[in-house]
Amino acid sequence: MLTIRKATLEDCQLIHELAEQIFPETYKEILSPEQNDYMMDWMYSLENLHKQMTEEGHVYQIAFQEDRPIGYVSVQPQGKNEEGVDTFHLQKIYVLPSEQGTGAGKFLFNHAIRYIKEVHPGPCLMELNVNRNNNALSFYEHLGMRKLRQGDFPIGHGYYMNDYIMGLEL
Repeated sequence: MLTIRKATLEDCQLIHELAEQIFPETYKEILSPEQNDYMMDWMYSLENLHKQMTEEGHVYQIAFQEDRPIGYVSVQPQGKNEEGVDTFHLQKIYVLPSEQGTGAGKFLFNHAIRYIKEVHPGPCLMELNVNRNNNALSFYEHLGMRKLRQGDFPIGHGYYMNDYIMGLEL
């Protein structure tokens, strides 16, 4: 049975450890080892996780299969977009490779929607970035997201995120 709970600052180490198992495997065919290392530090160093939670408004949730952590999701409020619509960004949604295809990703996705609706009962938009070469693209489309735009977003050290921005109206 899957359960989920909101992460605290004490969970930064756990999120970091999960990311070490998930992120490199997810992007091994897409990113160079050097870019993978850079992005792991940029997104998942303990210092950066702490900053995301305390300064940038990221709310992490951790999914468990029984007592075993198997994945996480992070949502961040973005304010109003160009059209004046309140927008939330699904920053991260990752599941251990051994748990992919079990419904855990859909569980996390649905929980992110539930969380957004709790904190913002009115109409809003949930967006996410997905690498244009990521197999997860079809997963998000299956869950009702649509491609809104695309771009090559600089992240430092000459690296780019080559992403679609997908959206779902809530």
